[in-house]
Amino acid sequence: MRINPAVRWLRRHRRAFSLGLLLLLLLLLPLPLLPHTGGEILEIVPAPTGKVVLIPLDGRPPCRQFVVDLGKIAGLEVVVPPSELQDYYSQPGDTRGMQAWLRQEAEGADALILSIDQLLYGGLLAAREEEASPPEEEALLSCLRNIRKDHPNLPIYAFSILPRLQPQDSIDGYEERRDIVAYARLVGRKAAGLPVDEGEIERLRAAIPKVSLDRYLAHFAKNQSLNERLIALAGEGVLTRLVLGQDDGEPYGIPNIEKFALKGAISSAGLSESQVYLTHGADEIAATLLAAHAQRGKSPLRFYVKYAEESAKTRIMPYMAVTTEESLQEKIQLVGGEIVPTPEEADILLAVSANDVSKDTLGSRRPLADWLARNAPHKPTGLIDMSVHFNAEETVLPLLLETGFPTGSLAAYAGWNTMSNAAGTAVAQSVLYVRSQREATEDGPAQNAALANIRFVQNRILEDGFYLKSIIGDVNGALKKAGYTNTADLDLTKNYRWANAMLRTELTARLASYRWSRSFQAPFDLPLPSGARRVRLKDMTVEASFPWPRTFEIYLETSPTVETIP
Repeated sequence: MRINPAVRWLRRHRRAFSLGLLLLLLLLLPLPLLPHTGGEILEIVPAPTGKVVLIPLDGRPPCRQFVVDLGKIAGLEVVVPPSELQDYYSQPGDTRGMQAWLRQEAEGADALILSIDQLLYGGLLAAREEEASPPEEEALLSCLRNIRKDHPNLPIYAFSILPRLQPQDSIDGYEERRDIVAYARLVGRKAAGLPVDEGEIERLRAAIPKVSLDRYLAHFAKNQSLNERLIALAGEGVLTRLVLGQDDGEPYGIPNIEKFALKGAISSAGLSESQVYLTHGADEIAATLLAAHAQRGKSPLRFYVKYAEESAKTRIMPYMAVTTEESLQEKIQLVGGEIVPTPEEADILLAVSANDVSKDTLGSRRPLADWLARNAPHKPTGLIDMSVHFNAEETVLPLLLETGFPTGSLAAYAGWNTMSNAAGTAVAQSVLYVRSQREATEDGPAQNAALANIRFVQNRILEDGFYLKSIIGDVNGALKKAGYTNTADLDLTKNYRWANAMLRTELTARLASYRWSRSFQAPFDLPLPSGARRVRLKDMTVEASFPWPRTFEIYLETSPTVETIP
C-alpha cells in the first residue's frame, strides 16, 4: 500500500510539527483576551489652573519629574529650572543662576517650592560634600527676603535636608569610614540616654584621624546653624512653611542629635508644625509640599490605613530611623490629612505592605491583595508596596497581576527605595487625585486628572515594581559581564547608547507581558461629575533612560491608551 506523501512527511517531521502546532496554539490562545475595538480613546486636554515654581533637590526624576507629573493630576503647571542650571550627578548646579531664575519666575507664580540644598550648594550630593561660605549663605537669605518683599502674599515653601550618618565621600579609606560610622552610632545612643561602652567610644575617637573626625562633625554643626537661620525666617514670615528632612536615617546616630537640637529651636521660637515641620526623608518632600499646597485652607482628607500584617507597623525599613507606621503618619500629617479608624469614615484607603522574607511575612500578601480587590472599586485606594530586600517576591504587585486586579483603578502605587520616599509619593498622589476629583465640576478637568493619575500609577508600576525589583538585577549583571565593577558609577559618555538600549529592551519585554495580562486589560470605572464611565487600558508604550551614570534610578515615562467600553 502506498503511503500518502503528506502522511510520510508528517511521520518524518512529527516532532517539529508538534512543536509548531503548540507554538501556534500559544500564539492564538491570548486572542480572546484582546480588548474589543469600538470604544472612545480618552485624551488629556491640558488646562492648567495655576503655576507652581519648583527648585528641585536635584535633577533625578523623583525630585523633579515626579513633581511635574503630579502637578498635572491637580491641573497645575509645575515650572522647573532649565537643565543648564540644574546639577548633574556629582557636578553641582549653578546656584547664582538658579537664584536669578527663581526671582524671575516668582512673578505670576501661585506658589514656590524651594530646595535650600539646590539653591545654596547646587544639589543634594553637593550639599553632602561642600560647605557654603558666609557670603554665599547671606546671598541666599537675602534672595528669599527680597522675594517675600516683592510678593508679600506668595506662599513660599522651603525644605532643607539634614546630613546623613555616612561620612562625606571625600573622607576616604574603608577602616576610617567604618570607624566614623561606629562612633556616630555610639554617640547617638549615648545622647538618647542608652547605655554605651565609653571605652569603645574613646578607642574609636583615637583611631579616627582628627582632621577627618573634625570635618565630619563640623558638617553637622554647619548644617544645624543654617537650619536655625531658616527656622528664624519661618518665624519672620519670609517662609510660609519650612520642612526639615532627615536623609537616610537610622534609629541612633549623630544626625538625630542635630534633629533634636532643631526641635528645641523650633519649640523655643514658638512655631507650629504648620510653620516648621520635621520629617524623615528627602526625595519625596517636594511632592508632599505640592499636595499640602493643594490642601491649604481646605478640610483635611481622611485616610484609613490597612497594614498587611501587624508587625509591619513597627518594622524599621532599610535607611529609616523610624517605623513604617511613624513614617506614614508623618507624611499624612505633612499634607494636612488625618487618619481615621474605619474605612467607612475615610476619603482615601491606603494598603501598606512591608514584607521581609527572613521574618516569614510573605503569607500576608494574599489577604492584602484580596482586601484591595474588595475595596478599590468603591473608594480611592492606594498601595504602598515595600520590600526589605528589594525583590519582587516580597511585594504584593505580582499577586494583583495574577488575580486580574485592574491596576488602572489604583489611586496611587509606590514602592521606591525607602519607606519615606514611597509613603510620601503615594500620599501626595492620592491627595492630589482625590482633591482634583472633588473640586471638578465638569467632566473635562475630572477626566484630565484621572488620566494623569493613571499614567503616574503605570509609571510607578514599571519602575518601582518591574525595574527596581527585578530588571535592575539583570541590567547590573550584564554590565558586570561587560567589565563594569561599579554599576553606581558608569561611564555613559562611552556607553550611553548601549546601556540605554539594554534598559529599553528589558522594559519593553516586561511591558509586552504586562499588556497581555488580565490585570492590565481589566475594566474599571472612571469617576466623572456626569457619572462614572467604564474604561480599560487598551495599550501602553514606554520610554526610559538612565538620567545619571548609574543604574539606581531611571527616567521613565509611559503613554497608556485608555478607551471607553461601549
